[in-house]
Amino acid sequence: MSMKIVSLILLLLTCNLVFAQEIENKNYSAQKVNNLNLNIDGNFNENEWLSANWENHFIQHEPYEGKAPYQQTEFAILYDENNIYVAIKAHDKSPDSISMRLSRRDQLDGDMVGVLFDTYFDKRTAFGFFVSAAGVKNDFVTSGDGENMDDTWDPIWWVKTTKNDYGWNAEMRIPLTQLRFNETEEQLWGFQVLRSIFRKEELSSWQYMEREKSGFVSQFGTMNGIKNIKPKNTLEVTPYVVARTERFEKEPDNPFRSSGKINGFNAGLDSKIGLTNFITLDLTVNPDFGQVEADPSEVNLSTNETFFEEKRPFFIEGKNILEYTLGIGGGGMGTEGLFYSRRIGRRPNYYPGTENGEYAEVPDFTSILGAAKITGKTKNGWSVGVLESVTAEENAEIKGIGEGRTQSVEPLTNFFVGRLQKDFNDGNTYLGGMVTSVNRRINDEHLEFLHKSAYTGGLDFTHKWDDRNWSTSAGLYVSQVNGTEEAITRTQTSYIRNFQRTDADYVTLDSTRTSLMGSGGKISIGKEGGKFNIGAFASWKTPGLEVNDVGFAQRVDRILEVVWAGYHIYEPFSIFRDVNFNGHQFGAWDFGGNKTGVGGSIRSSAQFTNYWRGSLSFGLNGEQRLNSVLRGGPALLIPGYKNIRYSVSTNQQKQVTFEFSGSQYLSNDKGFRNINSYELEVGYRPFKSLKVGVSPGINKFNGDLQYVTQSAYQDDIRYVMAHIDRTTVNMSLRINYNITPDLTIQYWGQPFVATGEYTEFKHITDSKADNLTDRYNIYTDQQISFDEEYQSYLIDDNMDGKVDYSFGNPDFNVKEFLSNLVVRWEYRPGSIVYLVWSQTRNEYQNDGTFHFTNDIKDLFTEKPKNIFLLKFSYRIGR
Repeated sequence: MSMKIVSLILLLLTCNLVFAQEIENKNYSAQKVNNLNLNIDGNFNENEWLSANWENHFIQHEPYEGKAPYQQTEFAILYDENNIYVAIKAHDKSPDSISMRLSRRDQLDGDMVGVLFDTYFDKRTAFGFFVSAAGVKNDFVTSGDGENMDDTWDPIWWVKTTKNDYGWNAEMRIPLTQLRFNETEEQLWGFQVLRSIFRKEELSSWQYMEREKSGFVSQFGTMNGIKNIKPKNTLEVTPYVVARTERFEKEPDNPFRSSGKINGFNAGLDSKIGLTNFITLDLTVNPDFGQVEADPSEVNLSTNETFFEEKRPFFIEGKNILEYTLGIGGGGMGTEGLFYSRRIGRRPNYYPGTENGEYAEVPDFTSILGAAKITGKTKNGWSVGVLESVTAEENAEIKGIGEGRTQSVEPLTNFFVGRLQKDFNDGNTYLGGMVTSVNRRINDEHLEFLHKSAYTGGLDFTHKWDDRNWSTSAGLYVSQVNGTEEAITRTQTSYIRNFQRTDADYVTLDSTRTSLMGSGGKISIGKEGGKFNIGAFASWKTPGLEVNDVGFAQRVDRILEVVWAGYHIYEPFSIFRDVNFNGHQFGAWDFGGNKTGVGGSIRSSAQFTNYWRGSLSFGLNGEQRLNSVLRGGPALLIPGYKNIRYSVSTNQQKQVTFEFSGSQYLSNDKGFRNINSYELEVGYRPFKSLKVGVSPGINKFNGDLQYVTQSAYQDDIRYVMAHIDRTTVNMSLRINYNITPDLTIQYWGQPFVATGEYTEFKHITDSKADNLTDRYNIYTDQQISFDEEYQSYLIDDNMDGKVDYSFGNPDFNVKEFLSNLVVRWEYRPGSIVYLVWSQTRNEYQNDGTFHFTNDIKDLFTEKPKNIFLLKFSYRIGR
């Protein structure tokens, strides 16, 4: 969903100014027209519109709640046995000032209007149909009374906008097949109409929505008058074909790269079938996601797995109904969950070993043979989500010596996810559950490090009271993984678990186990309505919890508590349009009762009357106990830190926009660790259909205890650390050219350079000593030397003239360039042609020197890998 739509709805959900008058609950009565044959052209000159029930009396919601809007709005609703028709007149006394910015679907910019239908009338779920003045669509489903917004839902509907002397019009035709409702003599739906005026950043609504209240859909007006219509099940089939060619530098000795090109052809289909009016089955057979943008470049030196957003259409549509989060909010806590769809179709888990003279061709991703998804909500308040997917057994082809061979790198795997929720008490209470399973058919001994099966299950509960101003929620979940002794030992000794740690007396490494169980939970309570909000949250994950076969958890063995509070002023005053203050504190422990971290922060943000925005935050964190940083070694204490973050952005209505953000992290022990990060975003819109964005950024990190390696020494293990100076520079370039709302050209490119230079090598002596300098011993010049020929450090630990252990030079210089050019043409609703050009360049050097000009020059000297793709799909259905 466009950021503008999101921000508008969040304002509706969270604003908090008292409106001292009784609120009128409005009702609109739609009119039926028999044998209606409207031309959706944005002009309301047919007799049916002239005699329709036109409604106005909109009220301003933001920035001045309860006041008359800057410009008034009118709308009318008609229907027949197959469609809902919407007409909106957006009056504007200055038509030349209407912002008509073109953009891609679901990324609205400029003036906009929209309608929302709560067809279940459960006061929690609504279907939204929005359009910008330039005619760009934005459609979404909101659930949980506005808590979840899913703009990946792309129904088939028609809309046309026109500009005129009194403002602009929007005319819509929404097929009933795209909506879910009961079969009754007369429909009663929740209903709302919204309008945003871009140049004023004003939001007005037909039904006034009280800001003191929490919730969104529960504050809609109603619509009746729709009689004797029958639910219509969706039936759509969309076959596709793809032609693809790759071009890369020839490698004469590599049989897989000697020609410098690979050509391919693929075909498959997607289908959407209405099992009932409330439940939909989505199918995909042999899906292709070649048009999806690549993940951004990164160099991760930590033990925490990086979370990447899902971008594949089949998996993001309706994703909210399959969510079960392990925490709250954004960042690491908000991304952890029982289901992480990026596990399906991931890169193979195994890479084959090769002999000298051999070359291996390994698939980049695991092929998805097929997937099915059932989603929906019944009239009795049951929300259902089921996903089943099968990925293929993948084999690497190895050539170069003899006749060649193949080796399995990923077994045939089945993924299952099931989610069920039930509403009670007029949507104020809901109870839910979720189960997941992963089953692998492992026929090769070298793949027995993988789990043969993995299962998770969870229950969750939410209750709201005091007119939804207060809420409490709780959840409990369990996991079990099964496999060989090798697989379960690997799970126990993984970086997020480390059962082998010598100082972890509350866990035991058992190398004979063939299964492992774990559990976790969460509980929260908070006030969500009013100017002042407050809440508390606690969660726990036992050391044996393992959800990462189809879920995502960066860390386990953790008990966490968080208390937060916030205060928001929405009424403009002085130089401010709105101001927000909030703060939080947290504490964390492992299951041995050891405190692993404590800290907190305060933050303020504001929008000014000139439409600029700014934010500022301060944080303070105490000493940290890192259980995983030594990769199986004892826990390491490191000093706490303080940080400051800030940002400022200019008026987004202007032709040229800027946003600058920065952060500094300073160690409480001077010089131990410092991080400085800066990012600038520049936007330029020379005309309404073209938008150019450039986002350069730089991050400089230096720290005294960066993990390098571990080596056996006598009867001990040396955990080798070093000082690191790390520099990361990247720049994203985005160009969006929208020829029409249905024909767009989008380009994204990102050069990326990351370097790391290691110095002052040391080994851990007493990882939890009171003084920082007593926790390690720096190697002297007599103990460490560098072998230029083999690029290795040689350690004579006891200085007896003999090498006791060695390790490779950890310095790195990583350079990568990713780009993606996509031409997208929706030549008829639901039928799309993609033309894609992707390019990748990368280079690695065992050198930590950063020299931006030379690095970029070296990067673009290398011959790139180019992929050209043409994808054609055709929707058949109703």
